[in-house]
Amino acid sequence: MSRKVMVFIATSLDGYIATEDDSLDWLFKVEGEGDNGYSEFYETVDTIILGRRTYDWIMNVEKENFPYKNKKCYVFTRSRNEPNDYVEFVDGDIVELINSLKRVEGKNIWIVGGGDLLAYFFKENLVDELIITIAPTIIGTGIPLFKKQNIELELELKSVRRFNQFAELHYVKKEIIHRK
Repeated sequence: MSRKVMVFIATSLDGYIATEDDSLDWLFKVEGEGDNGYSEFYETVDTIILGRRTYDWIMNVEKENFPYKNKKCYVFTRSRNEPNDYVEFVDGDIVELINSLKRVEGKNIWIVGGGDLLAYFFKENLVDELIITIAPTIIGTGIPLFKKQNIELELELKSVRRFNQFAELHYVKKEIIHRK
């Protein structure tokens, strides 16, 4: 079985993954059920992909309690970084790295975020499945889950689950169409 590149993310009903100032307060106000499927999903991955802004946000919020210590983590960044026990900073070819990771035996690969990195993964046809948990909240503005770009991504609905007030939609990629 080949490793899959997964998006597992929560969004507001109007399609934002965070407010403009990177806040997730709106998300934590929603009443879920248990951990809303997080632990179950987390066991299916062994590699984590992060953008630099997302990594910095996690380090700022979690302080010394990095949440992915038991996974192989890559942070895509253009700036130089000090070596770190938790992550490997990379600034090379994303497509090449992902294709090499998919050839290695292992569990799935999770793109944690952020918005720019997700947009790049969609544009380069690197995402295999999406698990999107929708919060019943409209925040009006913020960081969109899907940035404007000239692609059309055809998906197939695999499952729908409810975690109290959250709705989880699980999609598998069918085809990506690049528009001119």
